[in-house]
Amino acid sequence: MSADDNDHEDLKPSSTPGYNPSPAKSPSEYAKLDENDESLARWKRSLGLTAASSENASGPKVTVLALELVSSTLPAGKTISLDLSEPTKVAAETKKNPVVIKEGVEYNVRIRFKVNHSIISGVRYIQVVKRAGVKVDKMEQMLGSYGPSPNSEPYVKNFDPEESPSGMIARSGTYNVKSRVVDDDGEVYADWEWQFKLAKEW
Repeated sequence: MSADDNDHEDLKPSSTPGYNPSPAKSPSEYAKLDENDESLARWKRSLGLTAASSENASGPKVTVLALELVSSTLPAGKTISLDLSEPTKVAAETKKNPVVIKEGVEYNVRIRFKVNHSIISGVRYIQVVKRAGVKVDKMEQMLGSYGPSPNSEPYVKNFDPEESPSGMIARSGTYNVKSRVVDDDGEVYADWEWQFKLAKEW
């Protein structure tokens, strides 16, 4: 099996035996379901789902805006954010200047994204980390299910805390990351690559 085949398998979402996602519906179809249930109607309105919901389904369902690393150990005023409006640019820039992560600290990955149309469900963020071509870590975190972004404001999802490796061996070399946002049906909303290295300080 080639490295590309391995990557393809690694970036597939894990499946739950016996679970079959129901067919996708448009926002207006969801809005019309159980119209007489007032509490459900309020919940759907909070998601921006109304009978008049836009049927404009052109363009991507989801736009991933940024991937951020957040840690209480970051120096005051320092932020780590990858602007994903141009994924190929992120890959090129981090290849030249990898993101620096302090060793042995707790941090969170945070993602900002917009749902442009439709309802998305069972959406996950998956990242596979390799060093010198060898897989050293895989993270799969659930984003959840969302309606179109209210007032076009982005959603922000914080993932579970992670701890960065430490030690001289961990600090040697650069880590290559393949990231993907994908749903239970295997529909890929975003794919990008980036690189980081571990250091004694941020």
